[in-house]
Amino acid sequence: MLTDIFAYRYLDSPIWDSFDENARRLLVQGFRIVAEQLFPYYDANGNEKSEARAIWGGLNKKLAMELGLKDLSSPIYGYYSDWNGNKHWVSGSWPKITVCENFVLAEYDGSVTADQFVKERLSFIELAFRQREEKLSELNASLDKRVQQAELEAKMKPARGLRLPGSPGDALRAWNQNQNEMFRASCNELNERFRRSRVKLHYHNGFIQISEDEAVLRQIEQPFWNLVGDPMWQSVDHDMKEAIDLRDSGGRDPALFAAKALESAIKIISDVKGWTRGTEKGAANYIDNLRAKANGEFINGWERENLVEFFSKVRNPFGHGAGSDPIPELSVPQTDWAIEFCMIWTKSLIRRL
Repeated sequence: MLTDIFAYRYLDSPIWDSFDENARRLLVQGFRIVAEQLFPYYDANGNEKSEARAIWGGLNKKLAMELGLKDLSSPIYGYYSDWNGNKHWVSGSWPKITVCENFVLAEYDGSVTADQFVKERLSFIELAFRQREEKLSELNASLDKRVQQAELEAKMKPARGLRLPGSPGDALRAWNQNQNEMFRASCNELNERFRRSRVKLHYHNGFIQISEDEAVLRQIEQPFWNLVGDPMWQSVDHDMKEAIDLRDSGGRDPALFAAKALESAIKIISDVKGWTRGTEKGAANYIDNLRAKANGEFINGWERENLVEFFSKVRNPFGHGAGSDPIPELSVPQTDWAIEFCMIWTKSLIRRL
């Protein structure tokens, strides 16, 4: 099974020209966040947790497959030890966390470029964050069902001894909220580590991507990623990530994917509000649904014109064959503008719901 990793997405986009102290610190810090905050490997008594063993083993297998390795580092060890003047061979298997740690924190020996070395190891951190985020999405999606089950079980059990105040459902909601808050704190820490390492990267919704402008990141990108992290906006999130990757790697038509993300957001809002009639032919018709007086004018006239103009002048030329006309192409500044335009509009529309 193919796994999308940071190292491949940015294979042709150099970031590190040397392995310096900032890069070394970043890898250590990123690994410690994973090991200490996302997936602690040992319990309070120092024993290996079976669930953690499976998680770390899975991370090892996923990344090793993408890098063309059997394991990220040797899963076994062996050495001679002196005992009573005799040499004895000692061998065993490394814990799964150690197999990963020996890879991520390996000393740089110059056998590959510094850029490849760091990217491959950041790919591990990206995969770990993505896995934790996917697990949280599952927990969030099943929360109502788990609350109902817990409250039903509490009612069926006979009361014995002292009972703590509060319902089991409230306790479960509080625990679930705490899990989400802890993960957001880990994401914020990782992004701050990127900033302090003076590398223009940002983690959001399962992916590490390049973010060039700190002001744009703070005011536009981060609020956007926070909003579309909800499963409801999955298609928006997916297409915008594709736009960013294409822009950063010099791929074709990143603005088209940004426009697709915005169009998806408009369609989802129209559907959720019950305004979709089923006769819409394109983005303009869905925009009209948002503008309609009967629907409370979700957007006003000048906003409608602004959106329609964007799809007409920017999206449509890339969404249809050029024929005998020149192939449309946006400059780098124009591409950045188009992506930011779509992020700003998507953010604004979602916040109005």
